[in-house]
Amino acid sequence: MRAWAGPRLGGRFWALALKELRQIRGDRRLALSLVVPPMLQILLFGFALDSHVRDLRLGVVDESGTHPSRDLVAAITENQTFRLTGSYHTAEELGAALATGRLDVGVVVPYDYARERARGRPVTVQVLLNAANANTAQIAQGYIEGAVAWLNQHADRAPPATARTAAEVRADGDEARPPLPPRARVEIRSTFLYNPGLVNTWFIVTGIFGTLIILNGSLVAGATMIREKERGTVEQLLMTPASALEVITAKILPLFVLLMGMVGLVLMVARLVFHVPFRGSLLLMLVACACCVLTGIGIGTFLSTFARSANQTQLIGFFVNPPLAMLSGALTPIEAMPGWIQPVTLLNPIAYFASVARAVLVKGAGLEVVYLQLLALAALALGLVAVSAWRFRSQHS
Repeated sequence: MRAWAGPRLGGRFWALALKELRQIRGDRRLALSLVVPPMLQILLFGFALDSHVRDLRLGVVDESGTHPSRDLVAAITENQTFRLTGSYHTAEELGAALATGRLDVGVVVPYDYARERARGRPVTVQVLLNAANANTAQIAQGYIEGAVAWLNQHADRAPPATARTAAEVRADGDEARPPLPPRARVEIRSTFLYNPGLVNTWFIVTGIFGTLIILNGSLVAGATMIREKERGTVEQLLMTPASALEVITAKILPLFVLLMGMVGLVLMVARLVFHVPFRGSLLLMLVACACCVLTGIGIGTFLSTFARSANQTQLIGFFVNPPLAMLSGALTPIEAMPGWIQPVTLLNPIAYFASVARAVLVKGAGLEVVYLQLLALAALALGLVAVSAWRFRSQHS
């Protein structure tokens, strides 16, 4: 082995290796791309991809309105998993808040909660969980069951101050006041809304859907634009009577049609293979897909204006696309991310698209529920296309 490697890895090999190392050290962009993006991404993903669930929005209908019912709500909201967002008068109002996405979990305390517990009878508390994200719904159910179990144990060990045992009554000679029965245990009845079977692939597929559209749109658009730049045909196009906007629009339209065809195939696979329900308007879903496709094309066109070759476009895309995918809520809930990262998702088109896809397909929501996310997605698409056209024209003016 030494006889084979000696002549091949001798001074000539090390001279070549040192020459390559000097070239890499002299290329400041390449050196920065090897250090800065991996460091930023490992920090971002390390914080963002946390499976721990916290700050779930909790709504309560407290029909009992008593001290024991408030103790139950306090036991549930004692940790950081739930954040009490609002109190509602009826279960219908609570259900409407869950349907519009303002709540993740709802708790309905019956009107006879305190009375039944005082009589020693079992009492059932209804828990409504938004199961569009099956994994989060199961974790939330586990936390609520844990809180109720702690409350039951606590009640068994420390009976109310007014309750006295039969021995205490006989000792006091107060035969007229019978001892109070022990408190009954609280039971919960969980209802998983929109996804009673807790199919986790529905959450994954609807999240990956937007990621695929953005990544494919940006890669295809960037490659198309940079190919024109490498061939030197952009200047020829701009010398024609057509304006820069017309040139950009003519390049975007075929990509848009092709990517919408890809969208149709993905929707078909999601329905036939993964059995994702189509409970809402298909037209509304296609409008959201169109906005997402335009956003992907705008990102790719915008990135291509900063690059001179296909390799540079791929390096810039590596710095942009993975954070867009990981910080979108496609794989892990945005609520599980640290508070200082969550505002970043407001600029992420995949987050808006995933929200619309889950609401329309899984929950059957209409325009009145998803119009804000749809407007944000459309604004991002138009803004990115407009900025890309301006950058494209200013580069060649």
